[in-house]
Amino acid sequence: MKAYLFLAAAIAGELAGTSLLKASDGFTRLYASIGTAACFGFAFYMLSLALQHIPLGIAYAIWSGVGTAATALIGIWIWKETASLATVGGIILIIAGVILLNLQGRGHGV
Repeated sequence: MKAYLFLAAAIAGELAGTSLLKASDGFTRLYASIGTAACFGFAFYMLSLALQHIPLGIAYAIWSGVGTAATALIGIWIWKETASLATVGGIILIIAGVILLNLQGRGHGV
């Protein structure tokens, strides 16, 4: 269970880093740029801890799936990016893919 907390922290770090990357305006804003590097460093460290107990395929599916879906939602809510039916459909497909991979990987012993 602790490994999934590490994975959740990795996802949170990646989401913060991605949002700060947008705010860094192409690394032209110092504090947002430093925050980006710090958040991604934290995210990769937390992912490395999670990978000690969660299989790579499962961990990466969760990280990338949740990260992609949440980043799309953050883009819509915070950055006022437009959403379409295709956006919603894509997010649903990402979530379905993560669920399917986790169902397939139930025997991974965590």
